[in-house]
Amino acid sequence: MAGPLLAQEGPQPTQMLVSVDPKSSPPADASALTIEVNGRKEPLTSWEALAPNHAQVALLIDDGLRESIGREIDNLKSFVGNLPSGVEVMIGFMQFGHVAAEQEFTTDHAQAAASIHLPQGLPGASASPYLCLSDFVKHWPGTKSEAPGTGAQQQKARIVLMLTNGVDPYNGSTSVLNQDSPYVKVAISDAQRAGVSVYAIYFGDAGMRGASADNSGQSYLAQLTEATGGVNYWEGIGNPVSLAPFLKQFQQSLAETYVAGFLAPSGHGRDLVHVKISAPHAKLHASSQVLPGNRE
Repeated sequence: MAGPLLAQEGPQPTQMLVSVDPKSSPPADASALTIEVNGRKEPLTSWEALAPNHAQVALLIDDGLRESIGREIDNLKSFVGNLPSGVEVMIGFMQFGHVAAEQEFTTDHAQAAASIHLPQGLPGASASPYLCLSDFVKHWPGTKSEAPGTGAQQQKARIVLMLTNGVDPYNGSTSVLNQDSPYVKVAISDAQRAGVSVYAIYFGDAGMRGASADNSGQSYLAQLTEATGGVNYWEGIGNPVSLAPFLKQFQQSLAETYVAGFLAPSGHGRDLVHVKISAPHAKLHASSQVLPGNRE
C-alpha cells in the first residue's frame, strides 16, 4: 500500500485497508462512513472492496514454535491452498531477526502450500518476531497493480498473518509489569509506514512456557494487530486446540476488506498521521496511523 514519499506539501491522496468484523454489516458506500485525520473530519474519496488480484498475503511462521505445531501443518496447507484465486501468497519463517522466504509471492497456491514445513523448534529461533516483522515490511518484495478505474499503478494491498508466541525476549522479563517494548513499537511504526495490516495467531514457543509468557506475548500481539488494522486470534492461556477456526476467521476478514481513499496532510517528511474511521452498526479494523501520499 505504501508508495514513494511525495515531497510537496498539502493534502495528498492516501489510502488504507479497512476490514469489517464478520458480525457487522459492511457499509454500503463511502457516505456511510466517517473518517478523521489528525482529529479533523475528511470526506472519503473512495471505498472499494479489495479485489483478490490486488492483494498480497504473507504467512510468517515463527521458527521457534513447539513441535506440537506439526498437527496443524495440514490445516495451514489447506488454508493457503484455498485462498481466493488471484491473491498472491508467500510463506516465510521468522528466524534470527529476519524472514527466510520459502518462495516469492505467487498466485500458485498449491505450490506455496507445498512449501510449508515444520519449524526448527529451537527456543528463541526467531530472536524476536518484532525484529523479523520490521525487517520484512521494510524490504517487502512486491509488485504493483492497476488502480480500479484509473489505469494508474499502485502497490498491492499488504497483509501479514503471523504464527508466533509474540514474546519479545529482548525486552527482559515477561512479567505483566514489563510490557513496554521499544521493539514492538518500532514494528508497529514500520508496518504502518509500509501500509501493512498485521494479523496474528498465538502459538507457544519451544522455550517460553507458562502463564507469564502467554500473557506477555498475547498482550504484545494485541498491541501490534490493533494498531495496524488486524486481529489477534487466541483462546486463553496455552495453545489453541486447532488453528482451523482462526484461519477461517482470517479468510472471512480478507473477504470483508476494503480500500478507503482520502486526503491527508503532507509536508512533514515521513511523519505518520493519526486516522480514525467509523460507521454505524459496523465494527471496523484499520491502522491508527498512515503515511500520507501512499496511494501511488
